[in-house]
Amino acid sequence: MRWFEITIYTREEAIEMISNAFHEMGAGGVSIEESGTLNKERDTSYGQWYEKPLNDIPEGEAVIKAYFAEPEDLDALVEQLKQFVVMLRDEIEIDPGRADIETREVDEEDWATAWKQYYKPLRISDRLTIKPTWEEYTPEHPDELILELDPGMAFGTGTHPTTSLCLRTLELTIRPGVDVIDVGTGSGVLAIAAAKLGANRVLALDLDPVAVSSARENVKLNDLDNRITVAESDLLGVLRDENLAREGRLGVKLPVELVVANILAEIILLFVSDVYEALQPGGTYIASGIYKNKEEAVEEGLLAAGFTIEAKHRDQDWIAFVAKKA
Repeated sequence: MRWFEITIYTREEAIEMISNAFHEMGAGGVSIEESGTLNKERDTSYGQWYEKPLNDIPEGEAVIKAYFAEPEDLDALVEQLKQFVVMLRDEIEIDPGRADIETREVDEEDWATAWKQYYKPLRISDRLTIKPTWEEYTPEHPDELILELDPGMAFGTGTHPTTSLCLRTLELTIRPGVDVIDVGTGSGVLAIAAAKLGANRVLALDLDPVAVSSARENVKLNDLDNRITVAESDLLGVLRDENLAREGRLGVKLPVELVVANILAEIILLFVSDVYEALQPGGTYIASGIYKNKEEAVEEGLLAAGFTIEAKHRDQDWIAFVAKKA
């Protein structure tokens, strides 16, 4: 099969938005390479180690590549990407950088497996470690929780600051025995972490059928089929199906004690009230994936919905909110 690669040279703060746009355009896969310079600030608070830089991408910049299977009109895809970049800069106020775009034809093998050589076991915290299924890893202590992961074409390998930040926030917040909803689960890494950290039941939701398939496979890899239910849903839309809830097919008992969402700030603001309704009184909402220029807007949205802000956790320019229902 012939595949076409579209490459855009952008900035790290635009990674989430552009990657999501590529998926919505129908990309069969998306790869992200960030700055590998020695000047890049790295979190080593839990003894994480980082390999020597593998690229010469300038500090703060990123290269995103998307792969399309024999598109009918490659020029139309490029034009769609250009229009999205303009919207990103002018309406959402996220700097996409120089946003240069290149295209080329590639073999399937070039992108389907080559990225695996860069994905190594990642120590997220003193307790949480993400391990690719094809890598060997020996836990450093008996209490270490290993998250087996094959991200496939979905988001959420743990390497991006928003994912690792959300995982650490989840670890600090979760209580054993709670029911959890993970909105925008991607590879399922947050749902898997919640279960391993003591959650009773987890409902993992994603709109993308590719992500749903990936999450289900990762749940099986971690032997958590009996505690995690993965479903296709537009945000919390599936909760409005009373038959599913009544029949117990959602897995969790509504309302739940904890909702976690590691998605874009613009999306978080769309369903704040739905999260409030899905939570028990005193329940907790972890909202992550928020870039610094959207911090004030998200805080205002949470407060307007009736939440109180319990804490904010930061990693580089990204913020995770911990909000409590009254």
